[in-house]
Amino acid sequence: MKPYLREHVPTTLSDIPNTTAYEAGYLVTKNAGWRNVRPVIDVEACVGCLQCYLYCPDGVIYKDGGKVAVDYDFCKGCGICKTICKAGAIEMEAET
Repeated sequence: MKPYLREHVPTTLSDIPNTTAYEAGYLVTKNAGWRNVRPVIDVEACVGCLQCYLYCPDGVIYKDGGKVAVDYDFCKGCGICKTICKAGAIEMEAET
């Protein structure tokens, strides 16, 4: 499932979560523009193993037609996906 932005503006004290964790895919802000590199996936080299999807700490990698894609609105450019990709299908590219 692709993550999506949810507006959450607490109006009462009971609206504030009890813990620091939200359900999977719960993102409250888009990337603030501080990312300096981003993952670029070579769809021809991608074997669809989904290891990048499983290891992505922000949950921004999603399945798209048997291959993977990145939601750049929420990607922070950590490079874990590139490190875990055994097929070498992910390269980190300088943000422009």
